[in-house]
Amino acid sequence: MANIEHLQTVNVPASKVYEALTTVKGLSEIWTNELIVNDQIGFTNEFRFGGKGLTKMRVDELVTDKKILWQCVDSDPEWIGTTISFDIEEKNGKTSIIFRQMNWEEVTAFYRVCNYNWAIFLYSLKQYCEEGEGLPYHKRKF
Repeated sequence: MANIEHLQTVNVPASKVYEALTTVKGLSEIWTNELIVNDQIGFTNEFRFGGKGLTKMRVDELVTDKKILWQCVDSDPEWIGTTISFDIEEKNGKTSIIFRQMNWEEVTAFYRVCNYNWAIFLYSLKQYCEEGEGLPYHKRKF
């Protein structure tokens, strides 16, 4: 099994990061504006990327301002069964986010593309939290 892991630091309180990762407003500015999300355990969030399929993430754990855990239940076959986690910790007015996508079957070309795109996701999260505007899928030119 392989994991993707990233660390991002954002100069805002943990509550702002948590809100960005659990609401339609935040996720539409960070990831994609084609989505259905709810911040309730057991709900299956849906994300679309301009006709490139549907990704469904079941919300498995929410600890306010601390942790978010999703289980991929539908998407590209390599994603199904992976777990996405955001561990959030605030210190001295800054918030660290440890992102993980765990339980990949193997390291493939698609794994490497996703690794890159998760880094862009975290950059978008930082931009949204600090500047008020992210870089979601529909605004990207690359």
